[in-house]
Amino acid sequence: MLFDLTKLPAEIGYKILTATVTPRPIAWVTTCSPDGIANAAPFSFFNVMGHEPPTVALGLLRHPRRGLKDTAANILATGEFVVQLVPESMAEAMNATCADLDPEVDELALAGLGTVPSAQVRPPRIADSPVALECRNLASVVTGPRQMTVIGQVLCAHVADRLVLDAGRGHIDTPSLGLIGRMHGSGWYSRPGALFQMARP
Repeated sequence: MLFDLTKLPAEIGYKILTATVTPRPIAWVTTCSPDGIANAAPFSFFNVMGHEPPTVALGLLRHPRRGLKDTAANILATGEFVVQLVPESMAEAMNATCADLDPEVDELALAGLGTVPSAQVRPPRIADSPVALECRNLASVVTGPRQMTVIGQVLCAHVADRLVLDAGRGHIDTPSLGLIGRMHGSGWYSRPGALFQMARP
């Protein structure tokens, strides 16, 4: 069936895209306001966009009443953010930071999450996340009345020592990360599944 997304209501297009582009990696993003208030929120419109320089992209939506949500407002104001990846063991804490709260509320404290200082940016890292990518905003593009895309350069990556197989060669124990992905509908997620390998021609 053909779905003309230029003619369908936006909410139908959203359902089609999020039901088919799956599983989506989750960026658990920490930022700081100019006043130093920490914020954390998860986003599944996210992926790596290149490696020279290392770049990631975040799709951020606007709040229907307040305009820019805290993550977007903080990135635009400070130019910095940290992307954490989400293992299944932290799914409940990640979900707690989805709450629609006032800007002065620290979601990290509310979810009982410990933090550690980042190496090159002001926003803190979530201590127990196995991977954290410290990022600087390269570009922000408004792609519609309710959305924008942030492109960030990854300045440095933190990977839990137990997951590093060979630091010199950049080899990571990917299966042991245990990362979850966002699926379709309301509140559905995926666990890491069975792998298969093919030789490239």
